[in-house]
Amino acid sequence: MAGRAVLFLVIAFSTIYLILGQNFGRLSNDSVKNYTQYYGSTIAHNIAVSGANLGANQVFFDPTWAAGYSNLSFNGGTVNVSVQVLDAFKNIRQIVSTGTFENYSSVVKVTLQPSSFSKFAYYSVYENGIWWVTGDTVFGPFHTQDYLRVAGHPVYNGKVTILKSIVKYNSQSYPIFNGGFQQGVNLPLPTSGVASLETASNSGGHTFTGHDTVYLTFANDSLRYKFAYNGPQTTVLTSAFAPNGAIVADNAVLRIQGTVKGQLSVGATGSSGYGNIYIDDNVLYNSDPRTNPGSTDLLGIVAKNNVIVTDNVPNRSDVIIDGAIYAESGGFGAQNYSTRPPSGTIYLLGGITQNSRAAVGTFNSTGLATGFYKNYRYDNRLMSSSPPYFPNTGAFEVISWYE
Repeated sequence: MAGRAVLFLVIAFSTIYLILGQNFGRLSNDSVKNYTQYYGSTIAHNIAVSGANLGANQVFFDPTWAAGYSNLSFNGGTVNVSVQVLDAFKNIRQIVSTGTFENYSSVVKVTLQPSSFSKFAYYSVYENGIWWVTGDTVFGPFHTQDYLRVAGHPVYNGKVTILKSIVKYNSQSYPIFNGGFQQGVNLPLPTSGVASLETASNSGGHTFTGHDTVYLTFANDSLRYKFAYNGPQTTVLTSAFAPNGAIVADNAVLRIQGTVKGQLSVGATGSSGYGNIYIDDNVLYNSDPRTNPGSTDLLGIVAKNNVIVTDNVPNRSDVIIDGAIYAESGGFGAQNYSTRPPSGTIYLLGGITQNSRAAVGTFNSTGLATGFYKNYRYDNRLMSSSPPYFPNTGAFEVISWYE
């Protein structure tokens, strides 16, 4: 009996060991298989990421690059890269990179869009010898192609890039860069930014032609326009009048005011007194992004020459401007800035891009002598969003990276 029990015990342990051995063997095989799969898929993924970086680098150096790579040997595998145009009019492109290693493959998709000047809180080509002084504070990205002249301790809370160098008023002067600083950055202002907006207004927007002056009043989701100060006024629904949000007064002066609802860019083209945009009264967003972070109201104010705060009665006691300003050949300033009476403050929510820095007022020992004080606040949404067809820098930026 005892011998039979021992036999049963030996058989039981043998069975257990056989089962355990089989499981251990299967686990060992699965581990090797899993490791092989992980290794192969990781290498394929790394190849795909590298291909996406190679493609993005080519596009950044040459925005027209679309050749791609075909079966390029890389890290023991191959990579195929293509450039697809997702939106030809907005020039939105997608780089698709496929990495292959042995029997494994991985895909990375990178979407690029043109980088817009609207992202700058402040941009200038020429500073006209004007100094940034203690008390001046800039929020958001800053760039100038000129010297950065500082007297005292102006504060820059966004990244500052300049082409030339810093000029200090004296040895005690130094700027405060809270967002970083880079010198030697060349970012020229294009000469075709307004023309690109007009191309859009001719195709899906609206272009005013044959008029010296266009008076445009934003009325939430509608527009009112006329062609003389006392002329008849026409009211239209914005979405039907300019479905793509681009409106241009061709070879004319554009005068604007009112409350904007939605996303628009308005422009003026021309020379010899035309191509200017006048701010005749407050230009406001229907939904203020400072109190409503979900606001989608955006306005681009795009002039071939100057954007000017009108010298009139409504602008004698402050003026509010919500929007991204672009003055391709001129600057942003106030009409009769040196002779108009003290007129309060310009409250700007957005950004300024200008060829030549202009003035809005003069000061004396007691404060404001003529024109306006400045209260400029950056609209943080402009870091990632842009008014329709706002002039771009000619370079691309990544808006999505999918792995």
